[in-house]
Amino acid sequence: MVDVGAKSATRREAVAEARVKLPAAVARALAASGHRTKKGPVFDTAIIAGVQAVKRTHDLIPFCHPLPIESCAIDIDSRRGGLVVIRCSVGVFHKTGVEMEALTGATVAALTIYDMCKALSHDIEIRDVRLLEKHGGRRDFTRARRRAR
Repeated sequence: MVDVGAKSATRREAVAEARVKLPAAVARALAASGHRTKKGPVFDTAIIAGVQAVKRTHDLIPFCHPLPIESCAIDIDSRRGGLVVIRCSVGVFHKTGVEMEALTGATVAALTIYDMCKALSHDIEIRDVRLLEKHGGRRDFTRARRRAR
């Protein structure tokens, strides 16, 4: 692990996104059911899984520091054409950033949607997992926004 002992604790925030492309039939079935499958409420379960993943990132990624997560929000937006956009925002006051936590949260939420919908189709794609922004620490980063596909 990187030694962060000499760094100053500051507010660190990161936002990551993952996109799930559902086949048209799956998107229609989810919309008609209120985003439920036989396994239960898809988006609500994905949010819970994503938050759990944020809190356990250090157990999944070998060189991540365990962090006292202070805020985590996962938003899921179902768009036209079967596109589901997952956005994970994470914040902490610490000596290291939360980019990996935000990326892990968005990814696990996407994987949960796949798991809960795979009985309807295996032709589901998880795509475009990426960091959108981070603030705090040595330098800030903001990705130029793009329109949904």
